[in-house]
Amino acid sequence: MGTRAPESGDRRLHGDSPSLDEQPPVCGGEPRGSHMSRDGDGCLGNGGGVEESDGDGEGDDDDDGDHGEVTPASVDAGTAQKKRKRRNKKKSKKTKANLLAQQSSPPRVPLTTLFPCGSYPQGEVQSYQDTARISAAETRYNSRRHWEDETFLNNYRKAAEVHRQTRRWVQETARPGQSLQDIAQGIEDSVRALLDNAGLEPGDGLKSGMGFPTGLCLNHQVAHYTPNPGQKTVVLEQQDVLTVDFGVHVNGWILDSAFTMAFDPTYDNLLAAVKDATNTGVKTAGIDVRISDVSAAIQEVMESYEVEIRGKTYRVKPVRNLSGHNIKQYRIHGGKSIPFVKTRDQTKMEEGEVFAIETFGTTGRGYIVDDVGVYGYGLNHDAPLRVPVPLSSAKGLHKTIRENFGTLVFCRRYLERLGVDKYLAGMNCLVQQGVVEEYVPLMDVKGSYSAQFEHTFLLRQTHKEILSRGDDY
Repeated sequence: MGTRAPESGDRRLHGDSPSLDEQPPVCGGEPRGSHMSRDGDGCLGNGGGVEESDGDGEGDDDDDGDHGEVTPASVDAGTAQKKRKRRNKKKSKKTKANLLAQQSSPPRVPLTTLFPCGSYPQGEVQSYQDTARISAAETRYNSRRHWEDETFLNNYRKAAEVHRQTRRWVQETARPGQSLQDIAQGIEDSVRALLDNAGLEPGDGLKSGMGFPTGLCLNHQVAHYTPNPGQKTVVLEQQDVLTVDFGVHVNGWILDSAFTMAFDPTYDNLLAAVKDATNTGVKTAGIDVRISDVSAAIQEVMESYEVEIRGKTYRVKPVRNLSGHNIKQYRIHGGKSIPFVKTRDQTKMEEGEVFAIETFGTTGRGYIVDDVGVYGYGLNHDAPLRVPVPLSSAKGLHKTIRENFGTLVFCRRYLERLGVDKYLAGMNCLVQQGVVEEYVPLMDVKGSYSAQFEHTFLLRQTHKEILSRGDDY
């Protein structure tokens, strides 16, 4: 939307000249219209009163009164009029002083005299009616000036440090025999403890906490699986490939990063291929770089790897219908996507943007489909504040979501942690009304193996800062 034009009450929009009070000269000069008060000889008029003295104490009396016989009364009147003349002589001297800062008629006083400071009045300012005059690129750039703010940078760096310390603990402790529920709970408890925010009071979860539900995917499960209440307990096994994807946010700025673990060296080349592809994408990214070029570089690197599993060789394939993305405040998906295969997309990366480059490699078809179950929910960022829903439970649930998560993605486990129960009917109502979006697990063909690595980085003016980088990946 463009900037609205000035209020219609401004007469200048209709062609009238501004009044003296509306636009005074900056440092001197004659107000517009003052020449109308002059006589034809260029001197200021007196409105039919006493003429200006010539400075020798004698004024011209021809027009001072009617000529006639001198009487005592006329002498007294003349004396009084002379007194008035004397008073007007002083006033005339002041008028001469004022003339020094005013224009003559015809105008002959140089502007350097009227404006000794060299600063001249600004013309009338009107906003453009054509809003396209402010380009979309300019608007987007102004909205990303936050990268110059130290508070913004510290928010992201704090989230990154929480992520590094938490994932280091996961890499050291996650072992076959553990349930995915215990691993997810350990990650989320660590994040909240490091942030010193349990997130149990309304509004606390918007200050800091989990950026989205912890994703723990095994083998052919590619993305968006988290253990939720009511699901069968899943236990980690020796031959499993485990992908760990979780986010940390501080004041809505989400640090998104993921890694993959395997307990059998058979899958080492699969992990190496995806890690190399992610690092290549990060290296290729930059200001004014076309997204299609980043995608092409990722695809080339990933497809150069092969992995042998139980005597059969597989080429590592990028997942064609998943992508990386930019991140906005409280929005994990900001609108731009970075596929893992070459496209014709000529969209460019821009200064100040935050991106999460994640790559998924698989030994399957390289194309994901929906799995059963629900991963989580997210309030649509353009959803109205007041929603006309038929169920009272849906209204209460909508209020709870706004107060605790905003537009951050959450899961059933997070709702029950807040003490919310009997929410499924209300949630389904919000999903059907388009107020809340539902996310499901994503999988490749059964029997395949997949891996993921991901980094979040900021495109700054002279360099990019890979915020999530650690000594592990």
